[in-house]
Amino acid sequence: MKNKAIQPTSIERPMREGDFIVSKTDTKGIITYGNPIFIEFSGYTEAELIGSQHNIIRHPDMPRSAFKLAWDTIQSGQEFFAYVKNLAKDGSYYWVFAHITPDFDQQGRIVGYTSIRRCPKRSAIETLTPVYKLMLDAEKAAGARDAIAAGSGVLHALLQQKKVSYGALVASL
Repeated sequence: MKNKAIQPTSIERPMREGDFIVSKTDTKGIITYGNPIFIEFSGYTEAELIGSQHNIIRHPDMPRSAFKLAWDTIQSGQEFFAYVKNLAKDGSYYWVFAHITPDFDQQGRIVGYTSIRRCPKRSAIETLTPVYKLMLDAEKAAGARDAIAAGSGVLHALLQQKKVSYGALVASL
C-alpha cells in the first residue's frame, strides 16, 4: 500500500542512460522481485519492497486513470508502454519509460507481470506532464467515485483530437 506519510519533494533523481529498472508482481500487483536499480531508485530496501503493493512508488502527480488504462491493458494479455513519474521513499521522484508485460504459465494464464523501465526522453516528459495534470485536475473535480472516468475522458478527448491511439501517442514521443 502506498505510504501517504511520504511528502513529495521537488528533487528529481534522473535515471542514467543504460539503467534498467526491473520489477515483477503477482496478478494483484504485489511485488515479487526488484532488481538492484529498482531498490536504488525507490529508496526502499528489498525487504520493504517484496510483498508490498507496487503502488508504494506511485507519485501523487500521476492520475489514477493512467493506471486503470495500464491494468486494463495488461490484464487483457497485452503489453503496455507508458511514461510514469514515481515517488521514492525519501520524497524525491524519478521518471521512467515503462514497458509492462503479462507473464503467462504453460496453459496461457496470466500469473504475474514484469515491468522494465528505462531512462525516458526529456521531451516526452515535457509533453506528458501537462496532460497528466489535466487528467488529475479532472479526477479531483469529479470526486473519488467518478475520478477514473473523468481522467479517462480527458485522455480520450486528447487522443480523438490528435486522431491517434494511446499506443501511437506514446510511440511518437
